[in-house]
Parts: sequence; C-alpha cells; structure tokens
Amino acid sequence: MTDPGAELREYVDVWWQAVNDFVDLLEELDEEEWSAPTDLPGWDVKAVASHIAHLESILSGAPEETADVGEPDHVTGLMGLYTEIGVVTRRDASPDAIINEIRSAVTARHTRLVADPPADPAGRPDPIFGGVPWDWRTLLRNRPLDVWMHEQDIRRAVDRPGGMDSAAARHTAEYLAEGLGYVLAKRVGARAGTRVVLELEGSSPFAFTVTDAGRGERLPEVPADPDVLLRMDREAFIRVAGGRRDPEPGTVAIEGDQDLAARILDEMATTP
Repeated sequence: MTDPGAELREYVDVWWQAVNDFVDLLEELDEEEWSAPTDLPGWDVKAVASHIAHLESILSGAPEETADVGEPDHVTGLMGLYTEIGVVTRRDASPDAIINEIRSAVTARHTRLVADPPADPAGRPDPIFGGVPWDWRTLLRNRPLDVWMHEQDIRRAVDRPGGMDSAAARHTAEYLAEGLGYVLAKRVGARAGTRVVLELEGSSPFAFTVTDAGRGERLPEVPADPDVLLRMDREAFIRVAGGRRDPEPGTVAIEGDQDLAARILDEMATTP
C-alpha cells in the first residue's frame, strides 16, 4: 500500500531546503540592499523577508498578529490585507531580527514535522495562518513555492541571480505548470479540443486539452501536433506564471497558433 504521508514528507524536505536557501541569501545582503524595491508593488526586500517571517512564525505556533495596515494602493483582497500585517508589524525590526525570527520559527516547525509528521493529506493543519481552508497537502505543497518565489523576487531586486537548479525551483515550476489547463480553458476560453504543450527546461513536457465540458485536462501523452507549443527555460516560465516581469528576450519560443499563444501568455499568471 502506498504511504499517504510520503508525499507530505517530501514537501517538508523541499520546504526545509527552500527556507534555508532563503535565509542564506538574506545573510549575504548589505543594509542598502534590504531597501531595494522588488517586482511586488509596494514591497522592498525587507517587506518580502517580513512576509516570510510572519507566515512561518504563525505556522510555528506564534499568536496571530494585528495591525492597522490602512488602505495601501498595492493591496488587493482580504489575503493581501492579511499579508500586509506582517510587513507593518516588522517595520522597525532590524534585518538581523527578521533573519533570526525566520530561523527560529522554521527550525521549531521542522523539528515538529519530522518528529510527528502528518499522515493524512486531507487532514486539517493546526496552526494555519489567516484561517485559510487548506488541508495538509495544500499547505505543505504551497510553502516551498511561496518561499522560493520570494527568494527569486529578492535575487532580481539585488541582482544576485541563482537558485534555479534547486529542488524547490523544480517543485515551484512544475506546480505552476499544472495550472496551464485552467488558464487555457477558463481564462483564455479556448474551444473544446484545443491542445497545448509546454516544454519546460528541466522538466518533462506538460500537455493539456479543453474537454467538451469546457474544462482544462492534462493529457496522458504529449501530442505531436498541438495547437500551441510553448518552449521556455525555468526562469522565463516562473516570471510569466508568477506574474512578475517579462522574460528575457529569446527565452520563450512559440510554435503553432501565435494569437492563441499570446493570449495564453497574457493570462498565465496564477500566483501573486
């Protein structure tokens, strides 16, 4: 019988690597770099680090935080207001304090997850931030993505490229690639039978079609003649799918229906 907890333990391992890489990067930065603006509107490097400190502290068992965040122009939706709390409450914190908070929180949480690992992917995690209605699988799968995407936000802000070959990088890219079917069917509204293939550097190809019911469905095999073939490296893909910035010239290749491909790329961002 397949161990239902094996997938969760793998996510914990990837998250643990991701948070250690994230903090290692923070420790390299000088004081001026902590003020560098990122691709995320309204957030500099310190705000990104504060966000990670906030969520990881809550997940490690710290009490929920409260703050008057006002109505900043860059915040949209309730979750945006929630994540802004961690930025506001750490506005006067030093970089060292934020780094130490992250290290302390993730070490405590990792110790508990290893000693008493969750076994039911559909179980309810406790604690969880903001009361989001996630199960263990969603939470543990999301954390490496969040941490690694923000590592890349910081790397672009301070011009320190790297981290594209880690387990967290592959996890994030392939997680985001699974959303292509939804983009194709729901956001683009492609006709039934439309087939799209994504050739993503470092991963096996992803192929999706639109069913007669209007749903995006992953194909078990890659068709030889899709309507659109998108070929890109990992960094180009996470820039587009993460809604960050345009990829560098020459890092995205398109074959097939150019108009449909442009519409897919325009709608591909699935995470803030």
